[in-house]
Amino acid sequence: MIRAVFNRKGGVGKSTITCNLAAVAAQQGKKALVVDIDPQANSTHYLGHDGNDNIVGIGEFFDSQINYSFRDLTADDFVRKTKFDNLYLISANSDLIDLESKLVSRHKIYKLRSFLKELSKIYDEIYIDTPPVLNFYSLSALIACDKCIIPFDCDVFSRKALYELLENIKEVREDHNDELEIEGIVINQFNAQARLPAEAVAELEAEGLPVLKPFLSSSIKIRESHREHKPVVFMSAKHKVAQEFTELYLRISGLWQEPEEVSKSADSQKSDSSESLSEADTEEVEKQEVV
Repeated sequence: MIRAVFNRKGGVGKSTITCNLAAVAAQQGKKALVVDIDPQANSTHYLGHDGNDNIVGIGEFFDSQINYSFRDLTADDFVRKTKFDNLYLISANSDLIDLESKLVSRHKIYKLRSFLKELSKIYDEIYIDTPPVLNFYSLSALIACDKCIIPFDCDVFSRKALYELLENIKEVREDHNDELEIEGIVINQFNAQARLPAEAVAELEAEGLPVLKPFLSSSIKIRESHREHKPVVFMSAKHKVAQEFTELYLRISGLWQEPEEVSKSADSQKSDSSESLSEADTEEVEKQEVV
């Protein structure tokens, strides 16, 4: 599964959502890869790395598509380990800015898709953090991914940008990637006590847009996790926001069970166990009678 986290508006939490969903996947035993293609390199820094540390990353990969450098490397050679089990990273840096015009002029828009298809043979789940603009890199990500997650921060300007973004994704699906799906809209920095965020979400739901649950709460814990270079699900697993990320991941992965379902499943298991025990007791009695 290859997911792109994309919104043309900045400050909506793309990197936070990308890294924490990948972190939950890693916690669940999946081999998860974060691919940072934003020149700001927020996901790279969030996971505790420096894109300028002379370790090859996404910039070197794209450079290899227009020059003869790094041609002897395999796709997996561009991946680095993080300090977290099962969580890997392809880092970014500001070199991407200078490379973009060259990549556009050489028509390299499909190279990321081929690259990630190779990596999907090694990694269970791939998460792409995109720049907050529809440019060569974000378009490459939408062409390469199976599903797109759209962060939404309940701002008035975010709503306007959201409608334009939905049209952009529709066009990409028609022209470049007919398998592209919008997995859903993630409500980020949600304040349940405020009226305007609740109204904004209700309007999206009333229009039939795919709003995902749970909503991600606004919390200082996220900023602390940025400072510690540690996804919140690793830093404070029992915190409300960490649990929201975990539930969100389980829901989009089809693994979530509602509390009532879990209770019914447990009761069913107890009932099955009791029936099995009863059958075993009956067999024992029958054996004793035969003797």
